[in-house]
Amino acid sequence: QVQLVESGGGSVQAGGSLRLSCAVSGYSNSRKSMGWFRQAPGKEREGVARLYTGNGNTIYGDSVKGRFTISRDSATNTVYLQMNSLKTEDTAMYYCAACVYLYCDLKVSNYDVWGQGTQVTVSS
Repeated sequence: QVQLVESGGGSVQAGGSLRLSCAVSGYSNSRKSMGWFRQAPGKEREGVARLYTGNGNTIYGDSVKGRFTISRDSATNTVYLQMNSLKTEDTAMYYCAACVYLYCDLKVSNYDVWGQGTQVTVSS
């Protein structure tokens, strides 16, 4: 069974950078779509980025395009989210997730395995 553990969150000033990590254990060949999501207090969970490990294809939410990059180290089975030019509105709990289908978009309901989350706080 796939298990996900996030790390790397913290507090940073606007304009700064953070890199989140998601350690994946129990990897299954059917779990090729890995995503990052975030949820701010009082808001719905939203998709940030998705990586299809089959061919490296990536997609991003509109609010993070050009600033965030999702990647994977296959040797360590770790999925990363590099976040640059952070804004105060990026403040949220960030979650790593594995999609139930082979090839997925950023629809929250398509993901059935979630990590515990890591908090990112961006101050002005």
